[in-house]
Amino acid sequence: MMYRKQYIAAALLSLLLVMAMFLGGCGGQDTVGEVGYQVTDDQGTVVNFKEKPRRIVSLTMSTDNILLGLVKPDRVVCANVLVDDPVSSNIVQLGKDIPNKVRHPKVEEILAMEPDLVIAANWGDIGYVESLRNMGINVVVVKGAKNLQEIRDNINLIAASVGEPERGNKLIGMMDDRLAEIKAKIDKIPQDQRKRVLLISLMNNYGGKNCIYDDACTLAGVVNCLSEYGLQRGDKLTKEMMVQMDPDIIFLPTYNAHGTFDIQGFRDRYLKDPALRQMKAIQSGSIREPRDSYIYTASQDFCFAVQEIAYTVYGDEFRLEDQQHLSAVE
Repeated sequence: MMYRKQYIAAALLSLLLVMAMFLGGCGGQDTVGEVGYQVTDDQGTVVNFKEKPRRIVSLTMSTDNILLGLVKPDRVVCANVLVDDPVSSNIVQLGKDIPNKVRHPKVEEILAMEPDLVIAANWGDIGYVESLRNMGINVVVVKGAKNLQEIRDNINLIAASVGEPERGNKLIGMMDDRLAEIKAKIDKIPQDQRKRVLLISLMNNYGGKNCIYDDACTLAGVVNCLSEYGLQRGDKLTKEMMVQMDPDIIFLPTYNAHGTFDIQGFRDRYLKDPALRQMKAIQSGSIREPRDSYIYTASQDFCFAVQEIAYTVYGDEFRLEDQQHLSAVE
């Protein structure tokens, strides 16, 4: 009889241990390293993770922005070369803590950083993605966002990839709240006071329909002349088109690549061109320079792109300080 009782007690103890192990493996985000997880990227590739990545490589400014709203810089080993350029980046201080800055790295350079996750965008030459995957590196490909919903999609995908889905949800909520605040102010501007704006970009095929900048203009309460004219994302802007558009305000770029690019020379090609002098924006001096660090972002900081356009066109009601950045990292 005593032997039977000991046998039953041992069996119950074993059962309790198994249940404890099972419950421990279902403990949520804190145990993600023990149970592992997987995500499906923009290419439909399923990427498996044994634990949260700690050596993350990000290759574009927009993915840098998203990533550094989800994790601390000590989990990031590489970012875009402009991440610490105050003209092009609104996350300069965070960027300074990242050891490697790249533009178009070779596979060997990426491998040398020993990443456990590479975040790549689906535009440009991404042949390196398959090479890295063949070498056992986890690569998650995200969209080159063309609208606000695709920004949300990228935030969710990157948040899931780094094992921080709750932070992704929080970040989207922060962005949407800021956009709602801006909209409440924009709605008070009468339609007959809305301005027509022309963006002159270093990328002369950027800014038309099906482009995140076009979404930003709409939300900022301005008419995007590129879209109004019928240009699509990827269509080139010519000086003849500019004359026909005849905007109220012209936006010029501020990019200078850490001081190595002659931005004033680029601007003068337009401002000093006799063929463009008849444009009312040039005649009236309505030439503005919105901060590139805001208006080109396709991250949660898109809300600041909207605010920067409104601030540049409508004034201090939308005032925006330098280096503003949304982060869900506490």
